[in-house]
Amino acid sequence: MQLMQKMFLKGGGLIASGLIHQWMGSLDYQIASYDPLIDPAYPEGNTKKRIYIFWHEYILFLLYLRRRCDLSILLSRHRDADYLEQVARIFGFGTVRGSTKRGGTTAILEMMQHSKNNHLAITPDGPRGPRRKLAPGCIYLASKLQLPLVIIGLGYQNPWRAPTWDKFAVPYPCTRARAISSPEIYIPPDLNAKQLENYCLSVTAMMNQLCDMAENWAVSGETFMGETPIVAGPLNNFCYHVRPKPAQIQQTQ
Repeated sequence: MQLMQKMFLKGGGLIASGLIHQWMGSLDYQIASYDPLIDPAYPEGNTKKRIYIFWHEYILFLLYLRRRCDLSILLSRHRDADYLEQVARIFGFGTVRGSTKRGGTTAILEMMQHSKNNHLAITPDGPRGPRRKLAPGCIYLASKLQLPLVIIGLGYQNPWRAPTWDKFAVPYPCTRARAISSPEIYIPPDLNAKQLENYCLSVTAMMNQLCDMAENWAVSGETFMGETPIVAGPLNNFCYHVRPKPAQIQQTQ
């Protein structure tokens, strides 16, 4: 019985990954970054490990766009995430299962282990919300491991929204997808409870700001200073029409 379940799960993961590849591959992707080399897809920036954080509703965006980029992603232990784990593995991600409510301590220890070889990717409002409210795990990890946080604000052009806690976003084919990344954010070691709370609030505010900016950019279709077209998977300079320049995102400076 367990063998049949595993085979069914793997088969479902293969089908889902193929659909995601075709669907997400039709989008028009642009990114604006303070420093393009902190993108995990850039070989030049991969010598230093980082923790990339983005909201749960946009998990398909990063799974598709940053496949095989030495990333390990934190997924919940809920059964709903079983297929997502299969897709993540097919796309070349390392996976860790857990959350603040189920397996949190074990998940943090596993993420610490993964950070020796991989960047970390975390949706800090997952797996069950509240939506766009950051749980402290990523702040704790950044402080404990002394790895910089990089916030990724993501947006689609008028996506369909699922009736779920996170209003999960599904883009329509051949529409715009936009990403804005923050500079590296360093969290001091040995935070007390009050400092941890303050960092959670400030990082939440910046995440929401960058996400709102990316969504507005995707809807408007306007040119964004420092924007660069981007493709899925590991990159090199020849993936760009021109060498990308740091974005000037005045609102977050």
